[in-house]
Amino acid sequence: MYQIRPYQPGEEPLLRELFYNTVHHVNQRDYTPAQRNAWAPAQYDENAWAMRMLESEPFVALDNDTIVGFADVQNDGYIDFFFCHHAYQGKGVGKALMQHILKTGKRYGVKRFYANVSLTAKPFFQHYGFTVLTEQQKQVRSVVLTNFLMEKR
Repeated sequence: MYQIRPYQPGEEPLLRELFYNTVHHVNQRDYTPAQRNAWAPAQYDENAWAMRMLESEPFVALDNDTIVGFADVQNDGYIDFFFCHHAYQGKGVGKALMQHILKTGKRYGVKRFYANVSLTAKPFFQHYGFTVLTEQQKQVRSVVLTNFLMEKR
């Protein structure tokens, strides 16, 4: 249904916009405006974001030519990014990305997948067999956010 491919250099602004809109629309039921602004501020360092994308090498989910989600998995099984477009929630984007991550990780011999998961995404990750190791209070730009260290073996 959705095409999954490696992100391409030059798509960083599109991924940043998707990240920003997802945090501010989808996560509003679990995080305050101050928390969402700390997590995804309107102003950001474009070069730092571009470097994070180059280093994490995310996959993008496409609906025709529109990027509707992105996620990554590192060699050690760490999932740093997992974001689905706010207008595509519940439409299979996350499922497609998660299946791709798990398949890719298996190919590289990953035995343990883990991520710092938001309150909003916790049920989704649990659905795919992730368990909570610990609840965390993370300070981001002097604002405290709750998330969960979760893993799947």
